Amino acid sequence: MINPAVDERVKHVFSPEREPAMRFANQLTRETNRKQNESIWACLTTVEQRLRDMDKMGVDVQAISSSPAQFMYWLDPELGAKTARAVNDNLASIVARHPDRFVALANVPLQSEDAAVAELEHCIRKLGFRGVEIGTNVVGREVSRGLDRFWAKVQELDVMVFMHPNGFTGAERFADHYFNNVIGNPLDTTVAIAHLVFDGVLERFPKLKIVAAHGGGYVGHYPGRMDHVWGARPDARTALKRKPRQSLAKLYFDTIVFDREQLRHIVNLWGADHVLVGTDYPYDMGWYDPRGFVDGCAFLGDADKAAIKGLNAAKLLKITGRLKAMGIDPAAQARAGAKRGARAAAKRKAAKR
Repeated sequence: MINPAVDERVKHVFSPEREPAMRFANQLTRETNRKQNESIWACLTTVEQRLRDMDKMGVDVQAISSSPAQFMYWLDPELGAKTARAVNDNLASIVARHPDRFVALANVPLQSEDAAVAELEHCIRKLGFRGVEIGTNVVGREVSRGLDRFWAKVQELDVMVFMHPNGFTGAERFADHYFNNVIGNPLDTTVAIAHLVFDGVLERFPKLKIVAAHGGGYVGHYPGRMDHVWGARPDARTALKRKPRQSLAKLYFDTIVFDREQLRHIVNLWGADHVLVGTDYPYDMGWYDPRGFVDGCAFLGDADKAAIKGLNAAKLLKITGRLKAMGIDPAAQARAGAKRGARAAAKRKAAKR
């Protein structure tokens, strides 16, 4: 979601050079993005079209969060805290109007750890938010550094973190062909996660539940080389006490990979219980047939499909009870799906005899 009032509040200090997604983009990309924003503006700022699209996609409940364009970590801390509060108040109002269709993830001003901790606590304890969304860096600073009190508060509150990039910093080579998004977004997630692992954040805070967008970038496919360097070189062991794979195994990955073989690799490495549906709605790099994408994965059993399509997210967001109150029982659906799959398998086996 976007809160237009926030853009209005910061227009006196805004510059495209402050945002990697704009700075490292050629003129054609900027113009294409401008036209896209015009076409999806209603989806970003209201809920009517969004609800219709959710119904078409078969999405019962959507976790809404700030567009990365409104992270604005480059603002001074005082203004950053005010804009984050305005973003969150807007999300809260949407959830209040449609409590059966939406839950919210907080936006926090990571440029000030004190303000980020305070806003997180406000959103979770007072507004009833179900998690927090963060970027992959804070104006070039790693989210693994200088934010231990924030990570400690996330762990104390026992809420999920959704990590989403906003272009790759320092990426002049990515200006053409929308590479800043196509390559840059997954790469920035990869760098951020690698720092969280090797800087020891996931060891110091073992109960963190981090969902990495776009299938986790490249890091979810790369544990072998990370494990090797940890064993081979002392400069890879400055903070991390155990193999990187043990920290990586705590992560969760969404399904925005556009290729079932790539999703199969994620599932094989980390388990179907660590994968959940993403859409990247309403942007053109999104995926708007989430059910069909998962249902078409022949390598998944019915129970795993049900987990990826809803059970895993419901558990992370702590809304299983709410779904049951709506008449949606993900666990029952999973059991029913597993029984249907078993019956179908038995029929196929009998037919071969």
